[in-house]
Amino acid sequence: MSQSKSMQVPCPKCRKSVDWQGNPHRPFCSERCRQLDLGSWADESYRVAGESVDPEALEKIIPFPGADGLAKD
Repeated sequence: MSQSKSMQVPCPKCRKSVDWQGNPHRPFCSERCRQLDLGSWADESYRVAGESVDPEALEKIIPFPGADGLAKD
């Protein structure tokens, strides 16, 4: 019987080496690192590169319900 070595990857948050297979938090090492990463996206510490978009121009392309200030029923 040959034992296959599990692939190791670095956690994107803390860089700790973790198993890829069977890791419920993959690609992170733990729920804590997963939540810290999500928080970084939520507080806009991470951003996707691209051109800035004028919010008024965006509303013309994608109408948002209630964007006119009126409550939606």
